[in-house]
Amino acid sequence: MARNKEALLLLLDVGPSMHSVLPEVEKLCSMLVQKKLIYNKYDEVGIVLFGAQDTDNELTTEVGGYQHVVVLKNTKVVDGDIVEALQQLPRGTTDGDFLDAVIVAMDMLIKKFGETNKGKKRLCLITNAQCPIKDPYKGTKEEQVTTIAKSMTAHGMRMESIIVRGKLSQDANKEIMEENDLLLNIFSKETSTRLLYVEDPISLFGALKTRNITPVTVFRGDLEFSPKLKIKVMVYKKTQEERFPTLKKYSDKAPQTDKFATHEVKVDYEYKSSEDLDKVVPPDQRIKGYRYGPQIIPISSAEWEAVKFKPEKGVKLLGFTDSSNVLRHHYMKDVYVFIAEPGNTKAVLAVSALTRAMKEMNKVAILRCVWRQGQGNVVIGVLTPNVSDRRNIPDSFYFNVLPFAEDVREFQFPSFSNFPASCQPNEQQLESAANFIKMLDLAPDGKKEILIPDFTSNPVLARFFHYLDLKSNHPDAAVPPLDYTLRKITEPDTDLVLRNQSITDLFRRSFELQGNPLKRPRHSLREKISDEEGKENITAQPVANLIEYTSIKVEKIGDLTPVQDFEAMISRRDSPDWILTAIKDMKNKIFDLVEDSHEGDNYNKALECLVALRKGCILEQEPKLFNDFLKYVCKFCQEKNLQSFCEYLASKGLTLISKTEAIDSDVTDEEARSFSVKSESKGD
Repeated sequence: MARNKEALLLLLDVGPSMHSVLPEVEKLCSMLVQKKLIYNKYDEVGIVLFGAQDTDNELTTEVGGYQHVVVLKNTKVVDGDIVEALQQLPRGTTDGDFLDAVIVAMDMLIKKFGETNKGKKRLCLITNAQCPIKDPYKGTKEEQVTTIAKSMTAHGMRMESIIVRGKLSQDANKEIMEENDLLLNIFSKETSTRLLYVEDPISLFGALKTRNITPVTVFRGDLEFSPKLKIKVMVYKKTQEERFPTLKKYSDKAPQTDKFATHEVKVDYEYKSSEDLDKVVPPDQRIKGYRYGPQIIPISSAEWEAVKFKPEKGVKLLGFTDSSNVLRHHYMKDVYVFIAEPGNTKAVLAVSALTRAMKEMNKVAILRCVWRQGQGNVVIGVLTPNVSDRRNIPDSFYFNVLPFAEDVREFQFPSFSNFPASCQPNEQQLESAANFIKMLDLAPDGKKEILIPDFTSNPVLARFFHYLDLKSNHPDAAVPPLDYTLRKITEPDTDLVLRNQSITDLFRRSFELQGNPLKRPRHSLREKISDEEGKENITAQPVANLIEYTSIKVEKIGDLTPVQDFEAMISRRDSPDWILTAIKDMKNKIFDLVEDSHEGDNYNKALECLVALRKGCILEQEPKLFNDFLKYVCKFCQEKNLQSFCEYLASKGLTLISKTEAIDSDVTDEEARSFSVKSESKGD
């Protein structure tokens, strides 16, 4: 067996006490093998059941005992048969002895691999550990487990245990469970592997690491504090985003009778002259170019190499700072871990002393990192101490990349203080909103956190692997509905919602949804109302029609209702470009109204548009756009002999947006009050 391939034995408890969670165990183990078929197709997997009705293993035949342990699948290269077997596990009828299953599994691996493949043989035990373990012929159970664990280590085996503990039944014996937990803890310490306790199907789904990543050093060298103080360290990636497997292009041109056809698709590119499409440009006549405005700037490879920044490899300390000065949301990319060079006692002691001192003083370090020679960029990051609570695991550091000034995204949102007092939230609304947010807290005070990241499987990837396996057996299969366990990850918890129904009801009553009545269209100067009775017949548009109107996505300011169109456009949130587009269109509409006016008949409508534009620029924190536009309108009217429009605006008291109305404005209150459209237009 290749040294980089893993041999995995799944030890599954199928006894009566596990029947309720076996469907989740089937999904978990099936997904594990489905991933191996993609990423580790040469790995070997076997299945051992305990608590089964029958007995089927070699040790029973050879030495006797080991009852109710069944070798469902011997270790073999992963294939579809193993996936199918895991999806239909038999239900046992007796209590399972996990120690018997461990010994049977060890015997299988020793017989097949012997002393070879050290470190690549793994046992994975899934049980609730509620059933008693048989007493040994000699010594105590603790001594027996210690002997087995040492033998496991000597043969290069590791065992991780996943203990499923949901709501315990009345028949559960706590003394037996405590004894089993003690024995499993011995396995964990002796073999340096994980011992996990899960309480629900969601945590179980993410407890088993379905893909093993071989650790590769990102950096080996000195952590430099000064020219005379350096610590030998090694840097690894601790986390990395799991992505979909890379899709391959497949060709069906190969004959179906050719069993050795690879169906590989090869792609060749040809570059042709824009002047002569039949002329192919050879590689020595090509050069890369970069767009700079309307032109393309050619840059040769020699020039590009000359301007490249080439820092020296190394990790250097820039300084220390309080941990409160580095915000969590500034972390970028993946997490790295710094450990002392293995076998270097001085480095281990130095790292341990530094981590504990930084932890005690609540400090973090800022580093400048260049991981390898020839790297084109410099990384600035924060080093956080990680003090270990286990003897066999040394102290270390976590490293997170920090953003440069160009990487920071400061999103500007309009302040609620810009709204009138009638639109400000009252105390009851603030309190109901706070209670609603607390209700949705995944880590409430005094309770365990829900959806812990380490134990929460990615529902998108899990569904993808399941469908890929389904598609391999049934090419025409439709996409199945989302699994119940995965649906609990992606949808709100129904129990949580029902328990807090009163909070949601209060929140709903505090914020009543109402239609936003649009302003009725005002008549222009050309339209005259004959009498007072006609004025009384003018009524507001029905609310139903208004809601229907606002649901329409307006993309252009029309001639009939420009104010309503403008308000609808700036209210759109499907793209940030709609705000600037609406402001630009409204400016053009105002110019058109003023230019097309005959004896001032469009002035009233132009004023309405200006008032709407002013209000919109205040709400969207764009005061400069309105102020510059109003000043330009005055100049425009003078040049076009339209001073009458300036006089009309001055009579209505239209002013610039001051700093009091919008904090981003560069116009003071005094400047806004002293601004006069009429006087400015006359003075020019």
